[in-house]
Amino acid sequence: MNNKAVILGSNYYIGLSIIRCLGENGVYTVAVDYSKKETYGAKSKYLNEQLIAPHYKENPEGLLKFLIDFAKDEQLKPVLYPGADQYVEFMDAYLDRLSEYYLIPMTEQGLWTKVMNKESLHELAVKHGVLVPETTRPTDKDFYERMEKEIKYPCIVKPTDSASFVAKFRKKIFLVNNKKELDKALSLSKDAKLDVIVQRIIPGFDDHMYTFDAHMNQESEVTHWMTCHKLRQYPINFGASVYTEQKYVQELYDIGAPFFKAIKYKGFGEIEFKKDAETKKYYLIEINTRTTNLNSLLYKAGINFPYVAYRDMIGDPLEPKAVKEDTGLAFRYLQEDLLAIRGYIKKNQLTTGSVIKSLSRKKAPAIWSLNDPKPAFNYFGIVVGKVFRKLFR
Repeated sequence: MNNKAVILGSNYYIGLSIIRCLGENGVYTVAVDYSKKETYGAKSKYLNEQLIAPHYKENPEGLLKFLIDFAKDEQLKPVLYPGADQYVEFMDAYLDRLSEYYLIPMTEQGLWTKVMNKESLHELAVKHGVLVPETTRPTDKDFYERMEKEIKYPCIVKPTDSASFVAKFRKKIFLVNNKKELDKALSLSKDAKLDVIVQRIIPGFDDHMYTFDAHMNQESEVTHWMTCHKLRQYPINFGASVYTEQKYVQELYDIGAPFFKAIKYKGFGEIEFKKDAETKKYYLIEINTRTTNLNSLLYKAGINFPYVAYRDMIGDPLEPKAVKEDTGLAFRYLQEDLLAIRGYIKKNQLTTGSVIKSLSRKKAPAIWSLNDPKPAFNYFGIVVGKVFRKLFR
């Protein structure tokens, strides 16, 4: 296995988890960052090399040239991994040129962007018979009529481009309870030049969220998969997973695998579903196209997805595998889970007793690893530094 693995972004625990999953299997890992600041993932003992390149947004052409120049010096094509949504967007924009020098599972330029965009994903889901929440657009002629009759309040104003929205507003959606709040959310989005859609809220608490995590080969067939069940997220109610258990749900495969096949998706993908508390039906909410933040859980539960992709790309695929049992493992991002717990209890959505009971599961931490502790120590130092600067500025 002489092909190197290039990971875009080690300043978040997704990049760290990719580095660990590959490094533990003897793969030479290279992290590419735009700055060394807060790149705690680069402190992993499994990282062989860190390179500083132009910023993906400020100078994408510069980053492209940097990556191509690096690959030109390699005898074998490196395997390229995005560590964040922004890097997926960059790779998709230059997929034709990057594919000349790197091994990348996705071959259809634009498909990543299409499934990351909430509006086009909604259209794909409807086309292929997958349930999605009722949706309307501010540009529709009957927008307010549909709001009153079909969507109703409360509802969510959702960006078509999540990465840009989160960067601007530090939240994934706007929750609106009436027309006044809706108009304000639409105005803020318009001023920020961000396109949005409005969706009905599927009934059910945060623990009605599930994921189908899978690797698709070059024929878009699922070769490896498992399913997970969210317990807590942050920000609460409409945020990212901070405490999630692995849980076998066959129905998610039955929905997800044919959908991935139908849209000719390749490589790793995670479909996030919400189970309707009233009808018990699963609705597609979004798709993550890069390695999921739950990756440490998936690995401990039995499937090393970054390594599955690596072996697939170098032409030596691993045997297919599915986790069809409950392992009792749970992913936890400690810092944000503590914030989530405080929020749930403050709003009387969870009790202290129920939280304590949930913590009995075996953990798959986002950052901490006894076998590779330096990233966690470095991350702790970063957090402490931020707290002190905030207190004494």
